[in-house]
Amino acid sequence: MSTQGQNDEHLITGELEDSEAQTQIAAYDLGIRLGGHTIWEHAHFSIDEGEFITIVGPNGAGKSTLLRILLGLLPASQGSVQIFGRPPHRGNVVIGYVPQRRTLDPELSVHARDFVMLGVDGHKWGMPIPFVSRRNDQQRVDEALEAVGATAYAHRAVGKLSGGEQQRLLLAQALLVQPKILLLDEPFASLDIRNVHAIAQLISDIARARNITVLLVTHDLNPLLSYTDRILYVARGQVAIGKPDEIITTENLTRLYDAPVEVMRDSRGRILVFGLENTNINPTDL
Repeated sequence: MSTQGQNDEHLITGELEDSEAQTQIAAYDLGIRLGGHTIWEHAHFSIDEGEFITIVGPNGAGKSTLLRILLGLLPASQGSVQIFGRPPHRGNVVIGYVPQRRTLDPELSVHARDFVMLGVDGHKWGMPIPFVSRRNDQQRVDEALEAVGATAYAHRAVGKLSGGEQQRLLLAQALLVQPKILLLDEPFASLDIRNVHAIAQLISDIARARNITVLLVTHDLNPLLSYTDRILYVARGQVAIGKPDEIITTENLTRLYDAPVEVMRDSRGRILVFGLENTNINPTDL
């Protein structure tokens, strides 16, 4: 095989070179079928300690499905994946998880601090265990609130908080288990551009300070370009992984979609992806 062919295969399968960093997630020929339909297959990739991985791809490509597999909520249909050398399982305390942001009732009167407290033991039961001393848990909640910059509104009703403030609370919940891996499913949904950049910076700062590995699903790569180590791109039943300049190219996306795609950058360096000839890709559908 030619060198160019080897490079093409590297981008499609996501195979990585050997690294001295500790591998935390390793997938081998991973695939998933739902309802008799193949979502994606033959995915090979590994993710090392402390990496910031941004997961992008069009709607319905299977980005959130990948997170569900890592959380042990969905079994793989093909191949295998290991987290710290073990198969995924529910309630894995090394993983913190921020689900797709749900709309909170404006009338919800529970205080922000109590809302974060619901994350204690949530990996086991979904709510705190009663009749157990909460002194240490309360300290963990206070530390999590401070880490996400939410101490100032800890005693305000959650329903009265802005979208950005609520997102900080969900991140605080995920930090309670002191995770080594943080999975975030579209944490910027419904946030304005100012809050998108603020939350992106916050996630990056916390991850770097605590050496947390991040896998973040998003539709818009641009706010994360300065924080992203590598991109995991899911499209048309394939998974590719690599640095942004390797993955988001005209040639590679054309290959992934098996249709003409054009990648451009504007004067600010932001990536714009255009689908040609009815490929139904637009600049925010990464």
